[in-house]
Order: sequence, then C-alpha cells, then structure tokens
Amino acid sequence: MNRKIPGYRLHKPTGQAVVRLDGRDIYLGKHETEASREKYRRVVAEWLSGTPQAARPTTVAPARPTVDELILAHWHHAETFYRRPDGTQTAEFAKIKLACRPLRQLYGTTAAEDFGPRAFKALRCSMVDSGLCRRTVNQRLGIVVRVFRHGVESEMIPASVYQTLKSIAALRAGRSAARESKRVAPAPDADVEAIRPHVARQVWAMIELQRLTGMRSGEATIMRGGDIDRSGPVWKYTPSRHKGEVHGRDRVIFLGPKAQEVVLPWLTPDPTAFLFQPREAVAESRERRNRERVTPLTPSQRARKKKPRPARAPGQRYTPASYGRAVRNACLAAGVAHWHPHQLRHTAATRLRREYGIESARVILGHGSAITTELYAAADLQKAADVMGKVG
Repeated sequence: MNRKIPGYRLHKPTGQAVVRLDGRDIYLGKHETEASREKYRRVVAEWLSGTPQAARPTTVAPARPTVDELILAHWHHAETFYRRPDGTQTAEFAKIKLACRPLRQLYGTTAAEDFGPRAFKALRCSMVDSGLCRRTVNQRLGIVVRVFRHGVESEMIPASVYQTLKSIAALRAGRSAARESKRVAPAPDADVEAIRPHVARQVWAMIELQRLTGMRSGEATIMRGGDIDRSGPVWKYTPSRHKGEVHGRDRVIFLGPKAQEVVLPWLTPDPTAFLFQPREAVAESRERRNRERVTPLTPSQRARKKKPRPARAPGQRYTPASYGRAVRNACLAAGVAHWHPHQLRHTAATRLRREYGIESARVILGHGSAITTELYAAADLQKAADVMGKVG
C-alpha cells in the first residue's frame, strides 16, 4: 500500500519550512529556499525507505566537500574521459547526468563523507518510486558508486565511503518493489513486413541490413562507401565507431550476397558520404506528393515553398533515435504493435544461433562472450518440443 507523502508547509511563527513525519515536526530551514526544499525531499525519501530519524545526519560541515562538489568533479572528469577517438562524447555522459539528478535533489548539500548506506537506500527508494525498472535502478546506482570512487581517487573523501557503498547489494529479480523490464524479443516478421509501405526507401534498406547481418542500428545509420571492403566475394564493413571500441575490440560486419544487393544501389562516388540520408528521403517524399497531387498548388502554397530553409533541416544521416522514430510512426500507420530496430538484431541472433550455432552467432554479432549472445538469441522452444515429442 502506498504511503501518503506529507506536504512541505510554512511554520508561520518561525518562518521556517516544516514537514510532519510520524506525528513529529521536522524543521527544514527558511521557507521557500532551495536548501529547505532539498532537505524536504531528503527526509521524505529517507522516511519512505524506513530510515529512523535519529540516524539521519542533519548538519554539514562547511569545510568538507559536499555531494554537489563531488558530482561536479566527476562531471569534469567525464567530459574528457567518455569520448570516442573522433572526439565526440559517448552515451555514458548522458547516463551520468540522469543518475546524478536525484542524487543532487536529495543530498546535494550533504557532506559527501556522510553519504552512507541509509542515504544510498533512500536514493534507491526514490528511483524505484519514480517508476524506473530494476535494471535501470541498478545501473544508475552503479554510476553513483563510480562518482564516489572518483572522489576517493581525487582525495576528496576517505576510501571507506566508497568501500561501504560498494558493499551494498544490487536489487535482485523478484526481491524488490522495482518493476521488471520486459526481455527484448525478436521483431515479428509479419509486423516488420507490414510497415514497408509506410517507411522511406532509406529506412527500409537499414531494416533489411539489420535482419540479414545482425548489425546494431547505430552501425547501420553510419554506413559509408569508404568503410566497406569490396575486394572479396563477402564484403567487410568496418564501422567508423562501435560499441566495443572503448574496450579495444575490433568490429567487422560481413555482407553476403543478399546484403550486397541492399547496399549496392546506395553506393556513390564519394566514399565519405553516408549511404542512407534523411534529406534524400524528405526530397523523395516531397517529389512523390507533388507528382501524385490531383489539384494544383494554391498561391499561398507556392509562396510557402519560397520561404527560407527551416531551422531544423534534415541531416546527412539518420541517428538511432530518428531511425527508431521512423519505425514507430510506421507501426502506427500500419496498425501493428510497436517494435524498435534493436529487435531486428535479436531476430538475426536467434536465426544465426539456431542455424549455425552459438559461436558463429557470437562472432557475427561482435560479442566478446557467448553469454551475451545467449541473451540476444531467443530459445528455440519449438525444436525442444519436437525432440520431446519423439523421445518423451
């Protein structure tokens, strides 16, 4: 049963903010200040997590680094550390920002060395209450622990703080109030085929490539002619960047005859040009609408065509996000259940594992471990049922 959260109130005689928890008033400092708001969020989060009031730190020594200062130091470190060889930032940088947001809201002005197991569990409780799934909660708390590890490396806090947080067990499946995320399943072939009339040629080409090769959506969107070695019967596509490069792993995607048929029409004399370009898709869509138009353009419509180009023009390539949006919109137009491009990788993984074995699937998908491939490849339950139908 959900507990009713007490409100943030003004105590008129003193001008302080106050909250009543378990029949006792807790004063939070001057009313309508950010510090009092932060303390309100903190004490309520700890109250919801079941932390006794007497155990909560209430004062912050000004000479000691605060959690805000710890986060800022890690932020500056992450700006340079989480970058690709070409200088662009990785997705980890955005994940750090999301993980640190509730930490700042609840404990920003708290002394970093006072952040212990009770505070950590209160933070975890607030993440669970916000609706995050268990895996995401564990991932973001892992980032929080890394923030404190960097504080130890920078000699801002004692090593004991990090060691204590590191010893706290992660949430386990079925043993917490956090919801479980749904396992990513292969995209149904019928639903994939259904959206073909509703997507641009460029998007459909990327869909076909993912189904054939198992490449990631990010690897499909950055394909360039210069990245493809066409010297042999099986072409080799080496993405300019990929997920495993930070671990020093190479990535080669093999393009067989069917994949080559998909890629060939998109190759241009410029080896640096991206194969699948949104601006070409938009131009083709406009040309098709004009060609199929029954009534002539009105004067106002002709005038709109002469307006300066919009602030957000179509780019030179798709991003995984824009590619995903195109698929989502097509699913709505086709009236089928929504699926996303990453599921096409699971589709390929399941087929490759079933037909050629786990090791071949691992190499083709670019996984460092067969355990990861097992997560991507759905179990072939029909094969098991056929076997047991004969022997059982």
